[in-house]
Amino acid sequence: MVEERECSFCGDSIRPGRGKMYVKTNGEVYYFCSSKCQKNMLGLKRRPRDVEWAKTEK
Repeated sequence: MVEERECSFCGDSIRPGRGKMYVKTNGEVYYFCSSKCQKNMLGLKRRPRDVEWAKTEK
């Protein structure tokens, strides 16, 4: 059985077969529920606690 993952940026759950898995060259793995989360974390280098719509606590 495939398990649900948690988005590395916003904390939403990701159903099996959805989202993206991003692996950095150092072996670190990120899971993203949408391209919005991926762009904010990797492209714009934002932290989840600085974005209002992310579920992380301040």
